[in-house]
Parts: sequence; structure tokens; C-alpha cells
Amino acid sequence: MVPRDLILQNEKVLLRPMTRQDFPLLQKLTQDPERWIYFTQDLSKPEEFEIWASGHFSGERFQFTVIEKATGKVAGATAFGSFSPRDERLEIGWTWLGKDFQGTGINQEMKKLMLDYCFQQLKVKRVEIKTDVLNIPARKALLKLGAREEGVLRSHTLMTRGRRRDTIYYSFLEGEWV
Repeated sequence: MVPRDLILQNEKVLLRPMTRQDFPLLQKLTQDPERWIYFTQDLSKPEEFEIWASGHFSGERFQFTVIEKATGKVAGATAFGSFSPRDERLEIGWTWLGKDFQGTGINQEMKKLMLDYCFQQLKVKRVEIKTDVLNIPARKALLKLGAREEGVLRSHTLMTRGRRRDTIYYSFLEGEWV
């Protein structure tokens, strides 16, 4: 569905396929275990980082390395996944940014690039994004982007430290994203 050499970019951000050569730069951004409370893996642990990254290399999802164009620095990662060609939908997720890149507008810019690609090139009917119901900054950012809040799946996902998260779904439908 997504070409394995896909590159998306605008003036602020470059999204390119993640490579194993990116691991040292990405791992430098993952060192604080406290920042992974809203994630299913604690990427500060090398073995958990490897499990997370394996989803890209197994074809489970298409993981991008995010580059801040102004500095050329690796800023984090995001992905396309949960492809359903029959239903003409996919998910944007597995997104995280290093602390220095949070609140800089990079997240909004990369989501815009990805949504444009989904609706203009892939011609999907639906794009899903989900997050932890407790992750208020992510929820606010999704609403600001124009996502529609759909509902909460209770005790949906096992998180780091054994907590079960309530997952809140957001979506964009064909025609809603312009």
C-alpha cells in the first residue's frame, strides 16, 4: 500500500523510511523512562526499542524517521500502520518526538503531510489515530488538527509498567481533510 521508499517533506520536516542506521540517533532521544507512560513500550530500554522497531522491518507498519529540516537533526518517529485495503483505511501512529522537538509544530506538520498523502495519493476513505485517554497534550493536538473524537475503548491496551489504558479514537474521513 505504501511504497517502502516513500519520503514526505515540506519546509519544516522530512519524513523518510527508518533505517537501522537511525537507531543511535533515535535512541539518544529515548533515554528518559518517565516519558513513556503513554506508550506501549518503554523505548529507553534497548530491548523494548528493538521490539518497537521490529514492527517496521517486519512490514507490520511503515515507520518514518522524522528530521527537523532547519537543523538536520533527527527529531523522532511516526508511522502508517493497521492497513486495511479492503476497507480503504489506515492508522497514523507510533509517534513520538524528542523532548527538544515537542511543542515546536513538528507534530502538526508531519501529521499534515501524512494526511495529505493518505487522502490525495492513497485515496483512503478513513484515517484513524488513537491515543491514551490520559494523554491530554496529544488529544488537544488532534482536535486542533481537526480530528473527530469518536469514543473510548476501555481497558484496551497494556502499557508500560502494567497499566491498562483506555484508548480514545480519532478519525478523519474522506472530504473532511482539505
